[in-house]
Amino acid sequence: MNNRVFIILLFFTATIWAQNKETLISGTLVEAETGQPIPYATIVLNDTNSKATISGAITNDNGTFEINTTADNFYIEISFIGFKTLQLRTFETIENRVSLGKVKLYQDSETLDEVVVRGEVSKTEFKLDKRVFNVGKDLSTAGASALEVLNNVPSVNVNIEGEISLRGTGGVQILINGKPSVLADESSNALGTITADMIQSIEVITNPSAKYEASGTSGILNIILKKEEKKGWNGSISLNTGIPDNHNVGVSLNRRTEKFNLFTQIGAGYRSLPRDNEAINRNLENNEVIFSEGENFRNETFFNITLGTDYHLNEYNVFTLSGNFAYEIEDQPSETNFRFFDGDNTLVSQWVRNETTDATNPKWQYEFNWKKQFKNNKDHTFQLSALGSFFGKDQSSLFEDTTIEGENVDSNQRTATNYQQADFTFKTDYTNPLTEEYSIETGAQYVINDVGNDFEVEDLVDGEYVINESLTNDFEWIQKVLGVYATLSYENDIWGVKGGLRIENTDLETLLANTNDGSSQNFTNFFPSFHTSYTISETFSLQAGYSKRIFRPRLRDLNPFFNIRNNFNIRTGNPELQPEFTNSYELTSIYKIGKASMSSSLYHRYTTDVVERVSTFIDNVNFSTPENIGTNSSIGFETNGKYSPTKWLTFTGDFNFNYFDRKGTFEDQVFDFNGNQWSTRLGTKLGLPADIDLEINGNYRSDFETVQGKQSGFAFLDLGMRKKILKGKIVANLGIRDIFASRIQENFVNQPTFETYNFGQRGRFFTFGLSYAFGKGEAISYSGRRR
Repeated sequence: MNNRVFIILLFFTATIWAQNKETLISGTLVEAETGQPIPYATIVLNDTNSKATISGAITNDNGTFEINTTADNFYIEISFIGFKTLQLRTFETIENRVSLGKVKLYQDSETLDEVVVRGEVSKTEFKLDKRVFNVGKDLSTAGASALEVLNNVPSVNVNIEGEISLRGTGGVQILINGKPSVLADESSNALGTITADMIQSIEVITNPSAKYEASGTSGILNIILKKEEKKGWNGSISLNTGIPDNHNVGVSLNRRTEKFNLFTQIGAGYRSLPRDNEAINRNLENNEVIFSEGENFRNETFFNITLGTDYHLNEYNVFTLSGNFAYEIEDQPSETNFRFFDGDNTLVSQWVRNETTDATNPKWQYEFNWKKQFKNNKDHTFQLSALGSFFGKDQSSLFEDTTIEGENVDSNQRTATNYQQADFTFKTDYTNPLTEEYSIETGAQYVINDVGNDFEVEDLVDGEYVINESLTNDFEWIQKVLGVYATLSYENDIWGVKGGLRIENTDLETLLANTNDGSSQNFTNFFPSFHTSYTISETFSLQAGYSKRIFRPRLRDLNPFFNIRNNFNIRTGNPELQPEFTNSYELTSIYKIGKASMSSSLYHRYTTDVVERVSTFIDNVNFSTPENIGTNSSIGFETNGKYSPTKWLTFTGDFNFNYFDRKGTFEDQVFDFNGNQWSTRLGTKLGLPADIDLEINGNYRSDFETVQGKQSGFAFLDLGMRKKILKGKIVANLGIRDIFASRIQENFVNQPTFETYNFGQRGRFFTFGLSYAFGKGEAISYSGRRR
């Protein structure tokens, strides 16, 4: 009896022990098509009989998972958005371990379609002084880069080479979370390290309010990033080649965790930029003519690295620290042929001018930013940022004139340039939504531009080089701009109004150190802005805005320095140049018709102290110098649209027409005239079978009258093709810029005593690139474009 009881107790003890024994289930989840790991997928254990959930886990950054369970009657269910759900009911248990190895998930297009149908599609909201494009899951789950997201924003176009335009115009300022950023630097494709699932929204600003600095751009695109949970790795390697020479390699990496977003990009390459030039100087008083034509190159070997991090201290505080360093080695050979004819059309002399130029250009940029959100409202924020940059150039040139026919003009010259530019921007912004309808913004910005350019010219005289004092100058330029602003806005679901005022003080000093000639300007200006909007429906909205803008002369406008590559056509600066001011009025309608989105604007701009280049003619030499000449009043119409009848076909277009009325005088010469100018761009993007995208863009810019002559119009066509391999893990790009080599710069000056003609052309460019992605997301291209 006792033995029988002992055996029964032993049986029950073993049974209970076996039931409490844990089983470990492990495996790695990968995409069936590419073999790439799938992070953050859901693994669930369900009871075989009741279907009830027993336990669960989520895959880590590498796609691996582990689950412990004491259950012995279960099946495994694996799911992730965009993929078919997988159930595993047959598996082997060895020593209380279930090792699944690599588990493959297959993409499910139907699931993605369901996501779109549920209303999580990217869409645009109309705000007072901007449009907000909210990124939906149709983009954020597709592994796209920030550039591809921008290409889905109405009025924005990104070509295959990554160049961004807004309403058909380049020169767009890119902000990250409302501030300048190393990530938005156009000298590399660092923006590509941001993937769509990191982006919350993109703000499109075409007529900036007083919050933004008053110096003008064609518009602002502000990319708002999410504060999110773990995002894992994102990386890409790119190889590119082209004709003329354009070869580079780049590596982009991004690592996002709960606390950190680490990003880096490293690139190196070689590029050659040829340019054909032609010029004619005709003296109408004695009928002498000088013809010149030639070709020059800018050959560059370059290296750059970008490194930075966002640190989320807590839910309300984010710090950003980043930097970029680049180094360029330049070689600029050129050859220009000259012919000089006298008044009887007799050849006096023919010679060739050869240039040999070498330069090194170090560049760096660094950024610090702190953004604080307050607990009462996510839109209640304070932001402090500092951005610094430096650019240097150490350049030497040798010019040799060799006579071919006629009078002897043999001569040699050499130049040396030491250029240094340092820029610093300090900025604070405070936004407080007082109520659901009322909001205030205030802040300040201080910008310092410090430039020095030491330019020396030497002539070969009796076998020795002697300084040419008339051409040598040491120019220093320091500009400091302090701006403060405040805005107040009211906005409900239907309409809103926003008013603001920005005050900027400009302190500008220039000095020609070799002659001790200097000038100083200090002026304070008020820049009001006013915006209102009225939303008629989800598909139609009206916006109206006014702002005052300023164009401050740039260094090349002020610096007397000139290049003597062609010493019969010399471009100089004007240290006495004044800024130009523009009052800008705009009425815009934004509407959607089916699958088409369009924006049309009527605008009026009135500009004073217009900066124009004026030619003067001395001893058959054409000097081109910027001057302030009168006013310009323009009235224009602009429309642009995007139409996608199917997922694989998109049409884009822009059209801009303006009529201008110029009034002004210069040195007793009256420049009163009127005219018009128009431009258009038409593009199509076609999704072909086998994951091939084709893009064709055609552009036309009309001719227009200038203060002394005429600027010719031109048309050009660009083509691009992209092939995705392994669901975008490998991307091949082919591009042809200016297919017909028709993009030209042609300028005529017609005056009573002289005429000049200038022509320039870059020619046709072919590019081919391969990019390979690792981690998550699609391949990110690195172009290594020039800053």
